Amino acid sequence: MNYVLYAVPFFFLLIGLELLADRWRKVSTYRLADAINSLSAGVLSTTVGLLTKVVGLLTYTFAWQHWGVFELSAQNLWVWLFAFVFYDFCYYWNHRLGHERNVLWAAHSVHHQSEEYNLSTALRQTSTGWIFGWVFYLPMALVGVPPLVFLTVAALNLLYQFWVHTRHIPKLGWFEWVFISPSNHRVHHAQNAVYMDRNYGGVFIVWDRLFGTFQEELDEEPVVFGVTTPLASWNPLWANLQFYVVLWRDAVLAESWWDKLRIWFMRTGWRPADVAAKYPQSKADLSQFVKFHVPLRPAQQLYAGLQFVLYVAAGSFLLATGANQSVAVLLGSCAWMAFGLYVLGLWLENRPQALGLEVLRLLLNAPALWLAEQAGLLPISTLGWSLLGLYSLASALALVLVARRGSAALPA
Repeated sequence: MNYVLYAVPFFFLLIGLELLADRWRKVSTYRLADAINSLSAGVLSTTVGLLTKVVGLLTYTFAWQHWGVFELSAQNLWVWLFAFVFYDFCYYWNHRLGHERNVLWAAHSVHHQSEEYNLSTALRQTSTGWIFGWVFYLPMALVGVPPLVFLTVAALNLLYQFWVHTRHIPKLGWFEWVFISPSNHRVHHAQNAVYMDRNYGGVFIVWDRLFGTFQEELDEEPVVFGVTTPLASWNPLWANLQFYVVLWRDAVLAESWWDKLRIWFMRTGWRPADVAAKYPQSKADLSQFVKFHVPLRPAQQLYAGLQFVLYVAAGSFLLATGANQSVAVLLGSCAWMAFGLYVLGLWLENRPQALGLEVLRLLLNAPALWLAEQAGLLPISTLGWSLLGLYSLASALALVLVARRGSAALPA
């Protein structure tokens, strides 16, 4: 059972309730562009995951079949409880090293780039974490945890983490001695020096207390969310590539071949001495911190939000049907999704090329739908093509209106 797929409606229901809580408490924890950027990263991650999750599953199953020390039965409740706790222990070390090693941080940093903290941030996930992430869960296979149990507890662990991404729930007393809570996870998303690299557990905070990485949220130190190397973009593709590019540039600039290699596996933030001396990087003063923002007219924001609904629907559909599709279909779906989300990111950044690329995106939807029909991904009827035509016409008209208003708003 795909627990994440069935949870999607509840995710959006809870996001809606959080927005109502914002209004009731007269606070603002959401910005449209930031939320779309976070959700775009999540949609892209689940789509790419349809192709890449096989890496982790195959290696796990192979290790379980050939090297498993014990034969644990999925019929035993204690096996499930053991696996649930053991998974979180493995997750703790995966998460911790994801903050402590450059190449792992390059993948995980996507989740931390938002300068807001709300339930949409929980869905902001990496598309490259699969490269190394599977290694950390092999101990479960060696102990003999069946793949079905592993996949289920992994999904439950992920689902648990959704609700802790909110500013509306205060400290929870004794609960926080054992479990991850919104308060101690807010600490984890902070860029304040006192909070950085703390509270790594997914469900249980006890690992942090045992291994010295726990930090309580302090009343005298308000959390500043985000990363110390700001993304400064609404582009989900750049979000996934940003820190890899930072590492690559430093590796190219380094004179030593040893430094070019080891920079990827050194502690996060480590740079070759010659590069750091020649190209120093200064850290922002948090007292002067300003969130990334691109001014957009309400019409531009509304257009982007309505267009983004298409990708949420498509991502959910692929999540439901992707397991039965060929690699070619999934590759095409990933390309279509990535290009569309990239264009919407440029739109939200108000880039000069955004209008032309948006026209191209709309024009490409028809051949993309035809290819999906030919591949058997979508059984398109006459009604389906009619709906596409209406969608394209409405989008084109809205685009013209938005462009005209933008031109009219320019000074003479």
